[in-house]
Amino acid sequence: MELVLAVDISQSMDTDEQEVQRAGYVAALTSDEVLDAIRFGPTGRIAVTYVEWGGVGEHFTVADWTLIEDRASASAFAARIAEAPLRQVQRTSIVSALDRAVEMMRSNPYQGLRKVIDISGDGPNNQGGSVTEMRDRVLAAGITINGLPLMMKAETTAWQAMLHLDHYYEDCVIGGPGSFSIPVRSKESFADAIRMKLVLEIAGLVQDQPKVMLASSRQPIRCNLFD
Repeated sequence: MELVLAVDISQSMDTDEQEVQRAGYVAALTSDEVLDAIRFGPTGRIAVTYVEWGGVGEHFTVADWTLIEDRASASAFAARIAEAPLRQVQRTSIVSALDRAVEMMRSNPYQGLRKVIDISGDGPNNQGGSVTEMRDRVLAAGITINGLPLMMKAETTAWQAMLHLDHYYEDCVIGGPGSFSIPVRSKESFADAIRMKLVLEIAGLVQDQPKVMLASSRQPIRCNLFD
């Protein structure tokens, strides 16, 4: 699998949240569960890169493409993430982040059996164009998008609670075969959510019974509300 870990560093992510986010990825990438998922996969290895993103054109490759096939390679990759300086940028362009992730897949030296973009964020797309049009272009390229909506401020940030960011990711961001989204609602649950997400992505696991949501169960999200 080719996996892009695309991580939000917009200004709404304070330093404490960024540190929790980094620590969660480092712990997950070196966990026994994730290493087992890699080892027992069809090739026993994955190609992965870790990119932080914000507004249009604001992309920072923290850990470039690496083959992870054992604990040593996973630890070396995780160390590059842990040691990199923290950054913070202004806007939230999911569109630009997805576009950059696709380009990174096209230009890397690998040819994975599956291609996945794992995108995390604590807000809607607010720059760069239509998020649904970009999502559809990514899916047409044969790439799956999974989401990690960060809702750690939902109780204190009125706009985030009102938006239902988990629903926004379901309706407007994720897509492709086996795609899924795991909301993070507290700092304490972040590491567990990352580990679960990586295991599902690497192992290519899907639910026996796909999620079916009745149209009448909630109002659909207006995906272009902030575009």
